[in-house]
Amino acid sequence: MTLPEPPEASLVFESTSEAETDRLAQALAKGLAAGDVAAFEGTLGAGKTRFVRGLAAALHADRSSVSSPTFGLVQHYDGELPLVHIDAYRLTGTEEFERMGGAELFDPEGVTLIEWSERIPGSLPRERWTIEAKHAGENSREYTIRSTHRDAARRIGTLRASLTT
Repeated sequence: MTLPEPPEASLVFESTSEAETDRLAQALAKGLAAGDVAAFEGTLGAGKTRFVRGLAAALHADRSSVSSPTFGLVQHYDGELPLVHIDAYRLTGTEEFERMGGAELFDPEGVTLIEWSERIPGSLPRERWTIEAKHAGENSREYTIRSTHRDAARRIGTLRASLTT
């Protein structure tokens, strides 16, 4: 039996400063719930870790301790919701992630943030946030945020409303 693809809704946001990226992260954090997964995609230096720092701060975790966990693969942060921060940059693919017990890293009580998620597509849950970061000029970034949750349109609508207030 094949399951239908979940609905998808999206929002595009251009950030020209760290403060604007923080505002976007704070707006997204308002809509995060226990068990959510946020999959980050983008090239080196596109703003993935910067966005994760903003999410950590919005969820009252120590943003100064947030760094790309490239060498350790995973870091945990205490906050309003527990945060699991995974960096899949050094992984060769879904199989390697699964062999090392990657599925056990997803926290049903917290939020799981995965940088370089495009390297482990087969390990990502069907329902998730996807944040694609791109360079949009020398000092700007474009973030495309997609939701594939059952209530994707509502979640993106809430995010959009948070950005306009």
